[in-house]
Amino acid sequence: MGQWTEDMDKAGARTSLPFPKMLTMDDVQEILNLGKPMVYALLRSGEIKAAQFGPRGIWRVREDDLASYIDAAYEKTAERIASGQVTEGEAAAEDTAESV
Repeated sequence: MGQWTEDMDKAGARTSLPFPKMLTMDDVQEILNLGKPMVYALLRSGEIKAAQFGPRGIWRVREDDLASYIDAAYEKTAERIASGQVTEGEAAAEDTAESV
């Protein structure tokens, strides 16, 4: 996906590549299984790349930007596990919180 660009087809005519899929905040919440305040905090901090559109400033996230955020979170978590920063107690606390 990525940025929208124009290319030339074999006949030399301009063709437009498809626009990237834009996700709503509800989509992002559902995909990440997070509450709205946490999603907006991630947007405001720049951890998830997003843009505001229209006079009301409606947030949208490109599908590939969310995928990049998720990939980076996995890498960061793997580094924390490898360095011993994630304890069994922390993992157990997360499991308990999810079951409530």
